[in-house]
Amino acid sequence: MSNTETTFAGLNLAQPLMRAIADAGYTKPTPVQAQAIPLVLAGGDLLAGAQTGTGKTAGFTLPILHLLTAKPISNPRPGRPRCLILVPTRELAAQVEESVQTYGKYLPLKSMVMFGGVNINPQIKALRGQMDILVATPGRLLDHVGQKTLDLSGVEILVLDEADRMLDMGFIRDIKKILALLPRQRQNLLFSATFSDEIKGLADGLLHNPGYVEVARRNSTVELIAQSVHLVPQKLKSHLLSHLIKHNDWKQVLVFTRTKHGANRLTEKLIADGIPAAAIHGNKSQPARTKALAQFKDGTMPVLVATDIAARGLDIDQLPHVVNFELPNVPEDYVHRIGRTGRAGSSGAAISLVDKEESQFLRDIERLIKREIPVVAVDSFVPPANLPAEAPRPPRQAHGQRRNSGPRTAGAGTGNRHQPPREGQGQRQKPRNPQQREQQPRHGQQTHNENQPGKPRQPQKTPDQEHMSEAARHQSMPQPALFSPKAARRGR
Repeated sequence: MSNTETTFAGLNLAQPLMRAIADAGYTKPTPVQAQAIPLVLAGGDLLAGAQTGTGKTAGFTLPILHLLTAKPISNPRPGRPRCLILVPTRELAAQVEESVQTYGKYLPLKSMVMFGGVNINPQIKALRGQMDILVATPGRLLDHVGQKTLDLSGVEILVLDEADRMLDMGFIRDIKKILALLPRQRQNLLFSATFSDEIKGLADGLLHNPGYVEVARRNSTVELIAQSVHLVPQKLKSHLLSHLIKHNDWKQVLVFTRTKHGANRLTEKLIADGIPAAAIHGNKSQPARTKALAQFKDGTMPVLVATDIAARGLDIDQLPHVVNFELPNVPEDYVHRIGRTGRAGSSGAAISLVDKEESQFLRDIERLIKREIPVVAVDSFVPPANLPAEAPRPPRQAHGQRRNSGPRTAGAGTGNRHQPPREGQGQRQKPRNPQQREQQPRHGQQTHNENQPGKPRQPQKTPDQEHMSEAARHQSMPQPALFSPKAARRGR
């Protein structure tokens, strides 16, 4: 049955779920929901590839709620969930559990969310009661396992959401530890926005004769997102961003920076320019992150400046603008970033501010998404005169390079995929209490600079190493003027 013919009424979901769906104002499932829900209801494993913003969370929460309701257990034990949903970040954990609450509000099932960065004691107290569905980040979940406050022996359904991001953040060892604690007989659902060899390997070892859903071309970007590039020197980027926000009267803008320090510095610049803004990254406390995100969602904070920790897990209805203040090292991260807009059929705009040194990053992104991103000049922008000299920037990692996948070892500069610090880590310190474990490097790990978990910055390659024979338009041709000569003369 095609999605054009499918309605929620035709998916044979329980009536309490249909009532909650109606309350939410939905009548027709998205393509991933129309394909995934019947497969999950059938009880088999599932491998689903869906770009962000396609409604995949409801694609697994709805059928899971139906299955758990249809097969109640007579003697539920405290701290023994029937469904475990693993996610990479705190924000995503909170939003997935919110979805469970929304669709399960007319059911007797109980759910809980756990993640690090907050006091563990309220979570321990909650585990003393009934809990059917647990949404968790891997680190904090293992903290509870270590304290024997959590029993995973009753898990009937396992979900790995944003599995590619979890591998990028170095959670593969934690995932393997968790899998060893689960019953052998269970239903496994793996959702990923992109597919890599590592994801395929994980799926092969985890899933048994899975159903397969892919609702968009791999690593594609939503067609409703209008993508554009402004070529601009790094020292002018913050000035151009302020101009774009004011000149175009943008009301809600999510801005991605490369580093935590850069996010803080840009936020201070925007505030100094009279633009309310807040930063969100791993060094911010969880209450501060939650507050900033809430203000951004309700419109009281028009600009949220984030590192890639926020590329996943930010579900904002009809977000109109995403800005790449700096392009990511890894092209797939561009897809995740701009996927915060253009969600669930809404249109959106993704604007990238690109310095000459980022030309190779841009080419890598265009090669991945199989389209050329138009370069647009901003004629209305007049750069400020007498700018101070730009401070030296830390070298960027080689274009498109990910971490190695060799054995986990200590030692400077290994760049190992399996030893990145978890989100929000600084220098290694002995944890003072279990609550802090998720934010501390484990033994043998390297602490890489800034907020790219497991993505160490390496010295940039020389021009000869950057394949100069490739006559790409962004490097081999003169760069288009960011502003018109006439406007430049006015600024003198």
